[in-house]
Amino acid sequence: MSENLSERIGGALPAASPTPRRHEPIHPGSGRPGLGKRLAGGLAALAALLVKAKSLLLLLPKLKLLTTFGTMVVSIGAYALLFGLPFAVGFVLLLLLHETGHVIQLRREGIKASAPMFIPFLGAVISARSMGKDAAAEARVGLAGPVLGTVATLVPLTIWLATGSDLWRALAYIGFLLNLFNLLPVVPLDGGRAMAALSPAIWLVGLAALVALTIFYPSPILFLILIFGTLESWRRWRARATPEGRAYYSIPAATRALIGAVYLGLAALLAVGVAETFFSRGL
Repeated sequence: MSENLSERIGGALPAASPTPRRHEPIHPGSGRPGLGKRLAGGLAALAALLVKAKSLLLLLPKLKLLTTFGTMVVSIGAYALLFGLPFAVGFVLLLLLHETGHVIQLRREGIKASAPMFIPFLGAVISARSMGKDAAAEARVGLAGPVLGTVATLVPLTIWLATGSDLWRALAYIGFLLNLFNLLPVVPLDGGRAMAALSPAIWLVGLAALVALTIFYPSPILFLILIFGTLESWRRWRARATPEGRAYYSIPAATRALIGAVYLGLAALLAVGVAETFFSRGL
């Protein structure tokens, strides 16, 4: 009996072929995506990147406006520390309208111009690839800032005359003074650009006046303008003798006369405005 059982067991064991155990992989396949899937993933990533790039391009004008708005806020904060918030807001708005005059005229001349960017205690700047096709266009661009800036200054002047408020008087004064200062016949100031249409020789007169102003009222801003004005005047004075320079400064006499009349009239009006709104700190 035991032998039969042993034979059965002994015979059964070799006869039974063990069934191989099948292990299911955790991830089907070899673990690497196929070529088609890899290409599809790459194309999807590229499409997402292009969508983001398109979105950034659409947002670019808004980013420029944010730059203008952001630098305005910084400038307002800086001026407010010295002069108070109401004056700081009014002063920055006057700067904005002055620079907007340049932007409007540049676009009328067919030139793309950036939105204004503000630099605390230095004013505001715009950038453009050129100032126009000739000296007359440059003069129009230069004078457009003080013209619109003067018109804007009439607002605080009117409010001061109606209310007698010293705040509005101070804003009217600084508006007139800002635009009058910019009419100094020194490049890169607005007056220097206007003088390009009359006679570049007047730049020498403007530089002499700026030197005197810097001596009597020393200021970092005046020093910077004097340095850049001297370098720019020298560069342009040398370039005026070239064929391109002669063509650039060759404009009709009637245009010169009109630009000269606008310049002198505007300067006289601003000088009267400065004199009428001036008041000492003791008042």
